[in-house]
Amino acid sequence: MKKQLFPVILNFHSALFLFGFNYICQKLENMKYALLFIVGIILVSCGVKVPYTNEIKDEFSLDNEKKLRQVQFFTSATIIFENSTSSGNQGTGDDGSLVVNSNKESDRIIIPVNTKCVFDGFGPNGELMLRFEVGVGKNISFAVRPNQSSGKYYLVADWTQEKGGKLTYGNETYYANSSSGNAYLMVVLKKLQKTKRKDRVVKGMKI
Repeated sequence: MKKQLFPVILNFHSALFLFGFNYICQKLENMKYALLFIVGIILVSCGVKVPYTNEIKDEFSLDNEKKLRQVQFFTSATIIFENSTSSGNQGTGDDGSLVVNSNKESDRIIIPVNTKCVFDGFGPNGELMLRFEVGVGKNISFAVRPNQSSGKYYLVADWTQEKGGKLTYGNETYYANSSSGNAYLMVVLKKLQKTKRKDRVVKGMKI
């Protein structure tokens, strides 16, 4: 009786082992496809920063305030501008020496590279006014420079001044350093591709 039951038990364990092995393989296969799907979603969702140009403006029809307010802008370089005042007087010391007193106050604004900013309106000459913080008049302008073919929107200032690029920020006069003149606007560009695929596995036929 025991000899007759042994092959049955052996076949049962073999069948159970094969079932478990196939089940695990199927789960691993499903996990592989799930992982590939997740990786694919990540690749599709990533974007790159590119200069904001007239070409992009025309491609996305960004020709009115409503559409421009929906765009997240960034700075391509650090922008630094300064407002400084000096005062002083001359007099005579207790020991009869001539004394010169001088005081200098400096207010410096630093906008680091890749700082986020939003569209705040159009300037009198069609330039884009970008806001970096809350406050009256706290925006700076960017525009395409004459005789340049790249179509990039650079920082707008009066660069004829010896102190640097003269501009108004918060209703006060500031002077941007020379390197700030290289700063232009950037945006994140995403290229999304949606693909729909239907797979059907054919198992075959037995005689």
